[in-house]
Amino acid sequence: MTMEQENHTRVTEFILMGLSSNPKTQIVLFGLFLIIYSITLIGNTLIILLSSVDHRLHTPMYFFIGNLSFMDIWFTSSVVPKMLANFLTERKQISFGGCMAQLCIHLSLGGTECYLLLSMAYDRYVAICKPLHYATIMSKSMCIKMAACSWIGGTLNSLIHTIFALQLTYCGPNEIDHFFCEVPAVLGTACTDASMNRTIIFICAIVVVMMPFLLILITYARILATILKIRSAEGRQKAFSTCASHITVVSLFYGTIIFMYMRPGSSQLLHQDKMATLFYSVLTPMLNPMIYSLRNKDVKGALLKITCRNIEVQ
Repeated sequence: MTMEQENHTRVTEFILMGLSSNPKTQIVLFGLFLIIYSITLIGNTLIILLSSVDHRLHTPMYFFIGNLSFMDIWFTSSVVPKMLANFLTERKQISFGGCMAQLCIHLSLGGTECYLLLSMAYDRYVAICKPLHYATIMSKSMCIKMAACSWIGGTLNSLIHTIFALQLTYCGPNEIDHFFCEVPAVLGTACTDASMNRTIIFICAIVVVMMPFLLILITYARILATILKIRSAEGRQKAFSTCASHITVVSLFYGTIIFMYMRPGSSQLLHQDKMATLFYSVLTPMLNPMIYSLRNKDVKGALLKITCRNIEVQ
């Protein structure tokens, strides 16, 4: 094999450097993230079950919340199981194909969440600003179309990044200083020019992240203007409470996403990038069901009803 051929030999696997190289710290992190992952699965599964079995939750808002919970289960599952396994192994490798699959799935679900949060904002807008037309506008078919468009948009975003990432040559070093195969980290291992890929990341971030975020801001500006016109203090409080959970979720998710993708890259911010990714990929999916259930009387009522029914059966 010539030197030129050696320089262009594609790597067959990557090594994920993870969050820490200290064995004792890794054991602690394994226990911590196992608990977080378990809470995420239980919480989101419970939201899906409650929104399915309780007829009071058969509304557009809970249809989207159920979609969000389903997506969050797979979003965090695309990252955490491999991360947990790597905490317990000395050589933290992932195959080239496995890395690209992880990259593709994570991007698809992340993009879907951006559009899904926009759909949920529109649902709140119609509910508060056009209450008399709510049932007509937010019909079952309309909700399904909005959810489908969210999933399609996220998938297209993922395919664009994955296809362009596969056009690059990866001939070493094969170490990724991250806990999973995130696009910017993977591009850093390419031995061919990835400037086009980074431009695509920025453009897609505008379309998938910033545009939905700005539309959400505009939507809530109009919602706020409508709420302020309500004469009754009780009515204003009720209207605010219906939006509080969604605003919290939007702030948590978009805040870290914008920090990650809407600024120039810098190696000095690598640690901050890991923490931001950890937050929106692992912690936010755990927090979402808590935010929606703790502030929502309907969800708590449905949970209490099912609990009491099970106690009576026993």
